[in-house]
Amino acid sequence: MSNSIDGLQFPIDPATQKSSSSNVGKEIVAEALSTVDNQSAQHVLNEKNWRKNYPIYFKSLVENGIKSIHNPIIIAKQGLHKAQHSFDFFRNGQRYSLKDVMSVPITEHIQTVTFKGHAQTQPEWFVPYHGENLKGQALLNQIQTWEDAGIIEASHAKALREANAHPEWFDLSDRTMVLFGAASEAGPLTWLAQWKANIIAVDLPNEGVWGKILKTIENGNATLYAPSFQKIDDIENIQELKTKLGANLLTQIPEITQWLCDNPHKLDLASIAYLDGEKHVRVSMAMDSIMSHISEQKPDSSLMYMCTPTDVYAVPKEVIHGATTKNQQRSKLETLLSKSISTLSMKQFFKDNNQQLISSDNGQAYGITDCLVIEQGPNYALAKRIQQWRATLARHQGQHVSINIAPSTTTHSVTKNPLLKAAFNGASLFNVEAFSPETTNAIMAALWIHDLRNPNALSNPKTIMQHPLELMMDGANHGGLWRVAYLARTALPFAAIYGFATDKLPIKKGSRKLKK
Repeated sequence: MSNSIDGLQFPIDPATQKSSSSNVGKEIVAEALSTVDNQSAQHVLNEKNWRKNYPIYFKSLVENGIKSIHNPIIIAKQGLHKAQHSFDFFRNGQRYSLKDVMSVPITEHIQTVTFKGHAQTQPEWFVPYHGENLKGQALLNQIQTWEDAGIIEASHAKALREANAHPEWFDLSDRTMVLFGAASEAGPLTWLAQWKANIIAVDLPNEGVWGKILKTIENGNATLYAPSFQKIDDIENIQELKTKLGANLLTQIPEITQWLCDNPHKLDLASIAYLDGEKHVRVSMAMDSIMSHISEQKPDSSLMYMCTPTDVYAVPKEVIHGATTKNQQRSKLETLLSKSISTLSMKQFFKDNNQQLISSDNGQAYGITDCLVIEQGPNYALAKRIQQWRATLARHQGQHVSINIAPSTTTHSVTKNPLLKAAFNGASLFNVEAFSPETTNAIMAALWIHDLRNPNALSNPKTIMQHPLELMMDGANHGGLWRVAYLARTALPFAAIYGFATDKLPIKKGSRKLKK
């Protein structure tokens, strides 16, 4: 039985005998900035209110990243190096540094359990949207509508059109796809199970989780390879299987890593596990450790990440022009109301984006879109930044990397926060669309396949980029957040008020449905 300090942990401060995710987060961000902007790095270390002011420093990471094509690589290397040295791994009372986790003795070896789907259907892709399954021309029409409304970027629309034009891409019988956090609500399992994929699922030993995974596989045409530490008598018996499958990303890093390294196939590794609070940082670091070790042993492995739109990014200058245009096209009433509220709140609400272009040493100029939401917290921002750093560095080093911004999605992990739920309900007030999980699943699964199959995709290291940060700009589905006329978090309270009203009062409910 594991005790409470088994596995990957934030370090204990000797002075207080407590761990502090804030201190670790500050140290990692400061180290990432130290070479490119030492003054900002010092400000990070001296910050007294990290939870409130962390957006300042995450924006500084992006600003400094834009200025030189070398800076994102420097930032990623230093941030990841510090992160790898900032966590401990405990087993049987013994402490190890996370960077040395593969020296931890493996006491149990993972057995592979194979379970095949029963369906004989051929792979097919469509997008569930407002009660319809969009395909063919209906899907192309909706893609165009989203693009025209600024819900998705042109590069995202192009990728979806290419996926629609190549149905043969979706036969994944030649791919072995590893899902860390396989049962994730926003993950691609449901679709991979219908596309003949060879799926290696990693998720917690939990009957509910594995019951869901096994049923999904059973109803599809894919093959599941699942980890187990127990003897299984009947591999066709779902009732038995669901009680004996699973591996813990936080406590069984060496075992999971070795199991995957021993797999003879080329692996597509997807980092999609999510946990609340500081656990999200830890599980991101666990996935990063496993994926890094596998990539060293199997350099032909590919990596996949899904970014959140509620973050801060470098963006093409046309996004800035779009947001500026939207600001200029506001009605007189909206302009008057927003300015009045902004004045009364001492400019705390309805702040203009004031997005300025930043020149890079590649001769191009890029903007910044800051959509960080304070309520999600610095741990969430750090967990996602670690993934961006790994993607940036791996792509630079010649690895195939798919990393795309997924839209705001009404998953349980989001909507259990009353403010975020209400804000999503009221998002249409600012021409922002929040997607249902089934729509996001379909779109992002297709984008991953596009990135693996299309030789011209930016995920392919042979495709030339003008700037490393273009990897995150490309293929973005931000739901319209990038082009909001205001700094997103200063409009959030009013979206929430509108969302509460639409939910409680007898007026039209739900997010705005775009015309097809």
